[in-house]
Amino acid sequence: MTFAVAADAYDRYMGRFSGPLAPLFADVAGIDPGIAVLDVGCGPGALTSELARRLGPANVTAVDPSESFVDAVRERVPGVRVETAHAEDLPFPAAAFDVSLAQLVVHFMSDPIAGLREMRRVTRDGGVVAACVWDHGGFRGPLSPFWAAARALDPGVVDESELAGARRGHLAELFGVVGLVDVVESDLEVSVEYRSFDDWWEPFTLGVGLAGDHVARLDARKRDDLERRCRELHPAPPFVITAHAWTARGVV
Repeated sequence: MTFAVAADAYDRYMGRFSGPLAPLFADVAGIDPGIAVLDVGCGPGALTSELARRLGPANVTAVDPSESFVDAVRERVPGVRVETAHAEDLPFPAAAFDVSLAQLVVHFMSDPIAGLREMRRVTRDGGVVAACVWDHGGFRGPLSPFWAAARALDPGVVDESELAGARRGHLAELFGVVGLVDVVESDLEVSVEYRSFDDWWEPFTLGVGLAGDHVARLDARKRDDLERRCRELHPAPPFVITAHAWTARGVV
C-alpha cells in the first residue's frame, strides 16, 4: 500500500470524498476560533484547508509522511506549518495543541495505538482528539463497490474491512485504550456523483492506496475482468456513491 504518489492522483482517487467530509468532521471535532490545531496525516490538504479557513493558517499545523503531499499542502494552504512526519513520532512537545485530528488516517498507521498515543501526548489537558475512518467493515465506504467486485473474482482478496477503526465501535475502543475520556462515536455521510463509469474507474489505475496496489498487481486479463465486473455492479451513469465514516471524539 502506498501514498508515495502525486497529490493530484490522490485527489482523483479519494479527494472527491475527503473534501466534503472535512467540514463535517471539523464540526464533530468542535473547531472554534482561537484554538491551535494539528492535522495528522494531512494528505494533500482537504482537512488542512478547512481548518485554515475556520481558524486562520497561523493556528494550523499539519504533518504527513509523504513528501509530495507535504509539498502540495505548503503550496495549497500558505501560512500553515507543515512537517514531514509519521503519526507514531510527532515532532512536537507535549500539550502543544488544543485539538489533534486524523481524517482517514488511523487505519493506515503502522501502529494505531502508538499514533493515537502521540496525538494524545501533543494535546493539552482538556483538549480534544478526534479521528474518522470509512466504514469499510460495514461495506459502506467509498471503495466498497470496488472491493465487492474484487471479492467476486477472488474470495481470498485482502480488502480494507479489517483495518483499524474501519468498523462500528473500533475507533472508540482504540481511544479508550490510549486513555482518552468522554469518547463519543458518530457516523458521517458523504455522497459523490460520477458522470460515467470511466470517471469512477480511472482513479483505481493510478496506484494509490490498497485498491490501487491491487489493480497494479493484476495481469492484463485479470485487470480487464475486474473492470468488467465493476461495470456490471454499477447502475447506468450518472450514478451516486454514498459513503459513511465512523468518527470518534475524545477528551485528554
